[in-house]
Amino acid sequence: MFIRSIVIAASLAVAAPAAAHGPGDAATTAAAQATGETVTTNFEHAIPNIPGKSLVALIVDYAPGGASPSHIHAKSAFIYGHVLSGEIESKVNDEPVRVYRAGESFYEAPGSSHPVSRNASATRPARLLAVFVVDTDDTVLTTPVQ
Repeated sequence: MFIRSIVIAASLAVAAPAAAHGPGDAATTAAAQATGETVTTNFEHAIPNIPGKSLVALIVDYAPGGASPSHIHAKSAFIYGHVLSGEIESKVNDEPVRVYRAGESFYEAPGSSHPVSRNASATRPARLLAVFVVDTDDTVLTTPVQ
């Protein structure tokens, strides 16, 4: 029931106007844009009945052939991903690489490593909704892997 409520809240967040850039500093944002990825915070709010937790919804737009740099997620972050358009190729931890198509969803456990997250198409854009349930004090949602 709780997860269903989060999914509904995330779906509503997509309809809300986008806020300023997603979490991270300007250097991280610039590096991401150089790889064909743009991240925009769509919704961010403390969860009133779960003290210390927040819900953060991000829209990740991938240009054709675009990708996210390899990264690790915050140790507190449970992530729900939903492909809004196009196809996203993803690898989490030691799982095999998978392609998710528009309308398909996946989750990532707290502290997951995300070595592959990219547009599966070299000719069409793709869009992903990433919803984080995270400790409110975690201001850095992803850390690049060097």
